[in-house]
Amino acid sequence: MRLKVNLNRIMSSDKPKITILIATGNKGKFNEIAAELSDLPLKCISLKDLPAVPECEETGNTFMENAVQKARYYSQRFKLYTLADDSGLEVDALGGRPGVYSARYAGEPCDDKTNNEKLIKELTGVPSEKRTARFKCAMVLVDPDGKILADGEGVIEGIIIDVARGENGFGYDPHFFVPELGKTTAEISREEKNKISHRGKATRKLKYQIANILSQI
Repeated sequence: MRLKVNLNRIMSSDKPKITILIATGNKGKFNEIAAELSDLPLKCISLKDLPAVPECEETGNTFMENAVQKARYYSQRFKLYTLADDSGLEVDALGGRPGVYSARYAGEPCDDKTNNEKLIKELTGVPSEKRTARFKCAMVLVDPDGKILADGEGVIEGIIIDVARGENGFGYDPHFFVPELGKTTAEISREEKNKISHRGKATRKLKYQIANILSQI
């Protein structure tokens, strides 16, 4: 209820939109986050809309540490409010791998196909009941000086399947089966995915905080 009140207040305001850099060059990720924030008075841009700079080196041991590193790095480069996330897949049978190395699991350059091939190869012989896994996402918003304004985390549980299913997702989505849906996260629409995904959950937690911030500007 509080979020609804804040949203109504800021949507009725004649204040100009604030530009937020969503610090990713991944079109799928940008679209998911921007869609969730679309009813806030924000202008969302991605790294593709800005001059190219060296990628942020991610050296954190947790998703949140990496998210903060990225947000601060790009906010200082471009002097913009910056939202960054770090997310990945944790597979129980692999001791939590690939974890923070999800994007570059099979090495550089990052490639979804080779990452998935490595994942399925490493799970050879592992029965389905032991293929439990989860997507995790940590997300943070910082101001142009790197001060943390909002943060949130989200998780979705599933099972890894051998045969890829679906065309709508990216990353490990075609192999991430959600039992209660009877589908992989690549077989559902973007709207459906945002409702249940790790990134959607994390974004909604930030959205509540961003609405409060905007209502005070």
